[in-house]
Amino acid sequence: MINISDFKKYKDRAISFGWVLGLLILIALLWILTQPIQANTLLRTVNRVFITAGQPYRIASHLPHTGKNSHFLGFWYSMQNTSDRMFVFAVMQDGILAPLGARVTSNGDVEELIPLSAHAVQIMEKIPQNILQMHIVKIETAAKNSAGGRTR
Repeated sequence: MINISDFKKYKDRAISFGWVLGLLILIALLWILTQPIQANTLLRTVNRVFITAGQPYRIASHLPHTGKNSHFLGFWYSMQNTSDRMFVFAVMQDGILAPLGARVTSNGDVEELIPLSAHAVQIMEKIPQNILQMHIVKIETAAKNSAGGRTR
């Protein structure tokens, strides 16, 4: 026979679990539903960085996720006046996220890594080359394995 105090304890745990699960579902839904807004905001921000830095690059539009490679966080963008694409992502260094852009050629090779903030410029030489190479390999693999070369 179940004791009333045990029933109350399990009921309280079930309610707490339900609240936590509900919040996680809500957060996941918000994350998924705001992806286009995040991508467009990032597009404008990256273009402002390029204009401020005097670089000739401009990204044109977000390329939505079409491949299987969703384990790598970042956004793919087409670039203006070229068939190249750019993958915008962040690297953690010294406890701060440093945003980087990888210019990817039409055949899927990373041409260069571009720092997208003043902090990223400062720490670019401090980031170990093996970490950068690991990111380059992931980006090239995603670019070459994606359907039509387009993934997020």
